[in-house]
Amino acid sequence: MGGGGERDGQAEPLLGKLSDSAYGSSEEQIVKRSGTAWTAAAHIITAVVGSGVLSLAWSVAQLGWVGGPVAMAVFAGVTVVQSSLLADCYISHDPERGVVRNRSYVDAVGFYLGEKSQWFCGFLLNFNLFGGGVVYTLTAAISMRAIQKANCYHREGHDAPCSAGGDGYYMLVFGLAQVVLSQIPGFHDMAWLSVSSAAMSFSYSLIGFGFGIAKVIANGVVKGGIGGIAMVSATQKAWRVSQAIGDIAYAYPYASVLLEIEDTLRPPENETMKTASRASVAVTTFFYLGCGCFGYAAFGDATPGNLLTGFGFYEPYWLVDFANLCIVLHLLGGYQVYSQPVFAVVERRMGGPAAGVVEVPLPVGSPPRRRRCRVNLYRLCFRTAYVAATTALAVWFPYFNQVVGLLGAFAFWPLSIHFPVEMYLVQKKVAPWTARWLAVRAFSAACFVTSAFASVGSAVGVFVSKTS
Repeated sequence: MGGGGERDGQAEPLLGKLSDSAYGSSEEQIVKRSGTAWTAAAHIITAVVGSGVLSLAWSVAQLGWVGGPVAMAVFAGVTVVQSSLLADCYISHDPERGVVRNRSYVDAVGFYLGEKSQWFCGFLLNFNLFGGGVVYTLTAAISMRAIQKANCYHREGHDAPCSAGGDGYYMLVFGLAQVVLSQIPGFHDMAWLSVSSAAMSFSYSLIGFGFGIAKVIANGVVKGGIGGIAMVSATQKAWRVSQAIGDIAYAYPYASVLLEIEDTLRPPENETMKTASRASVAVTTFFYLGCGCFGYAAFGDATPGNLLTGFGFYEPYWLVDFANLCIVLHLLGGYQVYSQPVFAVVERRMGGPAAGVVEVPLPVGSPPRRRRCRVNLYRLCFRTAYVAATTALAVWFPYFNQVVGLLGAFAFWPLSIHFPVEMYLVQKKVAPWTARWLAVRAFSAACFVTSAFASVGSAVGVFVSKTS
């Protein structure tokens, strides 16, 4: 991502030669920033709360009744800290150009840390965003197939060999829907989609939460143990704990889209963003703890990887169907939240929002009268090709989910921790070896060790998936 920085009231290059050579013209459309903490929270929840919330019960099962909730609370705190550091990087003060808006994460990294860091960050970030689109396509197909399987189990019985076939058809349906949604110009125009997607995430999270409570009541006992699943070898336990920590760690951060969301807000942008971040993380943690802990309490050592698509629950089948439909609808919006930053940087390089616009004559009314419709051919062609690429990769390589999980593990520390910390130190001019400098460095180092440990577990998970 990237592009020129923007002075209040006019657009201009962020780093002069770098902005022009790397990202094309710096002329940008003047936009009206009318977002609030509510719209920002909707964007954040859409980005953060994916269907992975229903797999956190498996993570709690590996860590146990102490480790699971503690890990969620710790990473919620980490996310609040790093999002606060990054929110303050939106407005920069340049001695020559005055106030500059860093409209994307890569803009901010370039402004504070220089060209090399900007290119490295851009590579990691755009790969993760593209990979996120592929993973969302895969996940939506799994949920669509789960609806068909749930109906089959209801008709044939829970032991029936209900095979719903491959996921390719469902991926194509999801891709066609994204071709249409991808014509939304940008974050400023998709608040309605994020609000509806956030509502869907609340719906299926509450259903998973409720299923867990009902199952515990029906069992008459709380399953699980202090140390989690114990009937595995020490080596297996270590890898599973590593994967569980990774799953929880990567379920929270949204640094890749934070500044794009902040760019939609009314002043003071950073304070509004911090308020939205704290509220969103609190809501997210509530659902994570509810689904994770009650799912483990319901199934104990037999906790499935996903409470709905893994069929921890079968009945009432219509409610399982509805929850999986909510997942699909949520993923429609989540895909856009992770794709719009990629669309923005490419279209800036193409010349800005006004480039490629043509007028197409259309016959309207009776008798027909010629009306002209404005169409952005660059936007139509590139975004359609982008959606086609993510869909094709999902169909061709269904193990991409595990691969992105591994690469996301490696990218977690630099994107979510390292760059926000380094920008904070530069922005606040924190002197080396002071108490604040040592505290921030210790925070970064602890997150690095955790990320490295989780990366090992992710690598083992990819290997197991490929060989099983």
